[in-house]
Amino acid sequence: MLEIATLGAGCFWCVEAVFSTLTGVSSVQVGYSNGLTQNPTYEQVCTGNTGFAEVAQIHFDPSIISFEQILEHFFDTHDPTTLNKQGADTGTQYRSGIFYNDDKQKDSAIKVIKSLKEKNIYKNPIVTEVTKLKDYYPSENYHQDYYKNNKNAPYCMFVIKPKLDKLKK
Repeated sequence: MLEIATLGAGCFWCVEAVFSTLTGVSSVQVGYSNGLTQNPTYEQVCTGNTGFAEVAQIHFDPSIISFEQILEHFFDTHDPTTLNKQGADTGTQYRSGIFYNDDKQKDSAIKVIKSLKEKNIYKNPIVTEVTKLKDYYPSENYHQDYYKNNKNAPYCMFVIKPKLDKLKK
């Protein structure tokens, strides 16, 4: 039985590329979560006025990779200490967020964040929001499998590839 994790960590192309490489992840779909309207478009979300976060829905087999392990990769591959910003991407749509499906996921998220704080992993406070998943809308088709389909695009070469290289280490 697969579970779903919905995570926002800046540009959803990066999140999709990272999680697509993990053993136990069966699929990753990018989209928009927890906004103010229905069926938003990319152009609307990019304004930063819709309340939506760019997210990835990660379908995974918990007998192979746990939700906590998913969260460890999540925190390893983005900066959870910058409010509404990841690299050059700024705005509420790029916020760090764990959009949980149930109390078990919520408790796991709080536990992982608490552990990171206790270990002083980050110099600045973690600002990742932990919020119940209110809604999710898949993004337009051209955003799906973006890295896989556009490896030579500058954003892919200079932003996504270094994240994937870091993950391999």
